[in-house]
Amino acid sequence: MASDAKNAPALTDPRLSAVEVRGFLKSNPDFLAENAELLQILLPPTNQQGDNVLDMQQFMVERLQREVGRLKALQGELISAGRSNLSSQSQIHTVVLALLEAQTFEQVIEVVTTDLATLLDVDVVSLAIESVGDDVHPGLKQGVRVVERGAVSALLGDSREVLLRGDIEGEVSIYGSGAPLVHSDVIVRVDLGPRAPACLLAMGSREKKRFHAGQGTELLCFLGRVVARSIKTWLSLPA
Repeated sequence: MASDAKNAPALTDPRLSAVEVRGFLKSNPDFLAENAELLQILLPPTNQQGDNVLDMQQFMVERLQREVGRLKALQGELISAGRSNLSSQSQIHTVVLALLEAQTFEQVIEVVTTDLATLLDVDVVSLAIESVGDDVHPGLKQGVRVVERGAVSALLGDSREVLLRGDIEGEVSIYGSGAPLVHSDVIVRVDLGPRAPACLLAMGSREKKRFHAGQGTELLCFLGRVVARSIKTWLSLPA
């Protein structure tokens, strides 16, 4: 604010005249810049009020244009996000239908470990269970990667259902020979019951930003539950 602001009249005085307000603004040229919210309630000048006033009008119009541009950009982002969500929802529904149509447990595993990569447009898919010795159900050993005990908890903790990771290097223990392709992924818990081995579904992409923290997880949680239910439907797992 200008150095001679202390000589200007206080704007809180209701008896200020237009001349005094004009004088204050002349003495404090930064006042409106520092109190930009006032521009939202001021009436814009007309073209007949002179060149000096036209400059203020232009400033106010430009401010409104910037705000409109920001709102349009936000609208575009919301529309894009909505379309992406609809596409993801359609993909998940297709996977669920494929699981429901499976006639054998082997077909369930094939849908998860093979078809799912195409249906969800990812590069690598892995279904992994923790090793618990001879207690692992024989059916779960077919077409499923076995990881060390505690590996699922190390990634998801005790209660987390989904983990989204961006800009990573895929673990060989989870993705096997496909690990070098994985630069972002999503890890989904597949809860087979409290007495069954811990299990996860991992989907990896070669794109570093395909998956990242902050993305919605509702559909992924749903997918994990459907996969778990499909597996338990075909296997007699401990309750």
